Amino acid sequence: MTDLPLLSPHGAVSVIPLADAPAFARPTAPLRTRIAYAAAHVVPKPHADNTPGRPAEIDWDATLAFRRHVYGWGLGVADAMDTAQRNMGLDAAATRELIARSAEVAREEGGSVVVGVNTDHVDAERLTLAEVIDAYVAQLHFTEEQGAGPVLMASRHLARVAETADDYRRVYRAVLREATTPVVLHWLGTAFDPQLEGYFGSTDWRTAADVLLEIIGENPDRIAGVKMSLLNAESEVSVRERLPESVRMFTGDDFNYVGLIGGDALSSGEAGAAGTTADAAGSPVGAAGSRSGAARGYSDALLGAFAAITPVASAAIQALDAGDTAGYLRILGPTEDLSRQVFAAPTFYYKTGVAFLSWLNGHQSAFQMVGGLHSARSLPHLSRIVELANASQALERPELAAARWSDLLRLNGLLP
Repeated sequence: MTDLPLLSPHGAVSVIPLADAPAFARPTAPLRTRIAYAAAHVVPKPHADNTPGRPAEIDWDATLAFRRHVYGWGLGVADAMDTAQRNMGLDAAATRELIARSAEVAREEGGSVVVGVNTDHVDAERLTLAEVIDAYVAQLHFTEEQGAGPVLMASRHLARVAETADDYRRVYRAVLREATTPVVLHWLGTAFDPQLEGYFGSTDWRTAADVLLEIIGENPDRIAGVKMSLLNAESEVSVRERLPESVRMFTGDDFNYVGLIGGDALSSGEAGAAGTTADAAGSPVGAAGSRSGAARGYSDALLGAFAAITPVASAAIQALDAGDTAGYLRILGPTEDLSRQVFAAPTFYYKTGVAFLSWLNGHQSAFQMVGGLHSARSLPHLSRIVELANASQALERPELAAARWSDLLRLNGLLP
């Protein structure tokens, strides 16, 4: 059995046994009981000028191969979102190309893809509300032209200029009127982006949730779902229970997803009947189902964590499809500790852990990130990721992962 080296915060090296490769099977039919998207990252060219402030030079072969990997496990892809380093190194030109290329791959693979719509292509620090609307609509129309499902992301421009909740109502009403296909609204918390404090008009989530639900209630035919990324299970369940019948909750809670996705099935033991049939291949968001948010009793998933643990996530949902709630918990439960480490404060650096695991698992040739973000986490932090990935069956090719991790330690003078 191969030993796996670990590094303590004080620099001491120890070893643990390397776990065997997981024996998960790819699904032979579409996943049924939950819609699940992995928010995918981007892989830069290893020889590029991957330093802060430089334009992104993407390794398209590796980046798109990763999306095919996700589709191969039955999950959808959520692209050009914060996991892909929106507002943290992915410039406007690279974002547009990523959306177009990713949508093309989705068509080729018969997969489901949603992509982020924002205002970040505008360089100005401050915009008027009318300019925020125009910027949103420009990206919305481009996304629709590519055939991808739109995810209306939280806008830093809007957070800066909005003075009241009515400003949020005005912007979202205007943008949603322009949508020709149902969108997913994304509520991103300050742990992910401190510049979004007070989004939807309040720092109190309950007050902000009322505004969000008003916007949804006025536009139920134009909204397919809501992605909640507040890292607060109470807020997600509260909003989920108040959603209209046609609107799904997509959890973005990388701390508490096991219980939120499992939902009522974990107490009823009837996972196989807990959900409606999920999205058909190629559908941008998927069928909304016929049960209200309260009756549905669970969240679907749109998670950066699922990009790090794609085969595990697939196997867990396959267990739910089979009515095996114990299997679901056994498979997915241990990954929550891993995800909490990847998303540890400062949470907005979680992308480093996602790319690190991609490198360990052989999906990219180098541990490199756009904007030099691969340096955003310490070696002891990465060591804990290795330890927890080993314990949760998230190392797809354990021998390769151990070799690459050992080489990184050796490069830093920590192994002979």
